[in-house]
Amino acid sequence: MLRRLLALPWIHTAYDVAIALFVVWTAWSYDTDEDFLIGCAMALAVVFRRRRPMTVMCVVSALALVQYLVASDLAVYDVALFVAMVSVVTHTRTMWHAYAAGAIVLLGAVVAFGGLLPDAAVTESLGDIITFGGVCAALWMTAMVLRTRRLYVATLEDRAATAEREREHLVQLAAAEERAEIARELHDVVAHSLAVMILQADGAGYVLRSDPDRAGTALKAIGDTGRDALADMHRIVRVLRGGRASGQGEAQDADADRRRVSLDDLETVAERARAAGLKVTLEIEGDRGGLSTADELTVLRVVQESLTNVLRHAGPGAEVTITLRFDEDVVVIGVLDDGAGKLAGSRPASDRGTGGNGLVGMRERVEVSGGSFTAGPRLGAGWQVDAKLPVSRQAGKPVRTTG
Repeated sequence: MLRRLLALPWIHTAYDVAIALFVVWTAWSYDTDEDFLIGCAMALAVVFRRRRPMTVMCVVSALALVQYLVASDLAVYDVALFVAMVSVVTHTRTMWHAYAAGAIVLLGAVVAFGGLLPDAAVTESLGDIITFGGVCAALWMTAMVLRTRRLYVATLEDRAATAEREREHLVQLAAAEERAEIARELHDVVAHSLAVMILQADGAGYVLRSDPDRAGTALKAIGDTGRDALADMHRIVRVLRGGRASGQGEAQDADADRRRVSLDDLETVAERARAAGLKVTLEIEGDRGGLSTADELTVLRVVQESLTNVLRHAGPGAEVTITLRFDEDVVVIGVLDDGAGKLAGSRPASDRGTGGNGLVGMRERVEVSGGSFTAGPRLGAGWQVDAKLPVSRQAGKPVRTTG
């Protein structure tokens, strides 16, 4: 509180005016008009000591020399010379000004106590010169400490401002990353669910009259897929709202919702694809326990998006083999389909996904985690997706091993 009060500009102005009034009062106590005029001139110069410290030092030194030549003695209002010296040391931008101000005051001490004439007995006043010089040196060192302290505080304030800007920048980056993550989640959920629902609806319409039971099964699959997709949408929206909420409980609820999507949903995703007409084989090797939530979500979304691409571009009847190998520090993902007999070159590579967004989304997910991702047509018919994802095992998570 005191530091903020002292930092106010009007406090500095009031302090300088008080010093100037003191100099005027001491000069007025002398009987001669010369002392009063010189003292008033010094007081006027002292008011501007923060803006032009070296100029004020030169003016006050010249006036002090004139006062000494007129009165041949020191005056009380010569204290303005010390004030000017302290101002130069404290506020100047160049160090040689500070050294010059100290030298001027020391020279003034020699002149005042030793005289201006060459034959003056300087040695007779050596004690006074040393005493006066010691006082000047003490004031100069005190001003240097104040200068160092002021520069140190200014450096801390600059670092604090820089840290605040960096923190705001990191917050903006985190918000952008979160928006990108939510966009990927929305794309994965909507694209996969709609692809399954569209194929099921087409199949139901085709067999509606010839096989009502199959049509009913397809309609039930559409309803289940739609409800699951709606639940996923609600979950993502809760995560988004949790990031903006001020309450800690809401943010924790949002994190809990995000953790609900895990590798346990792999079989559900494969079963939906089978219901849509794909022949899916899921092969899992190794220990898939202890993975972080983000790694589990990345693996699940890569598999889900790969199946969505097969549904879109190969259609029902395609055979898909999903291979997941969980090593100690890496997860290898392979999704291989036969294209339902269609030649791989019948469609350009950019058509896989929604205008290429599916492949872009998978590649971004894997590369953000430090992994590698490749996707392309096979020789003949079909498509192949390969990804390697470095993972970090977390202690305390259940171990699930599937052969």
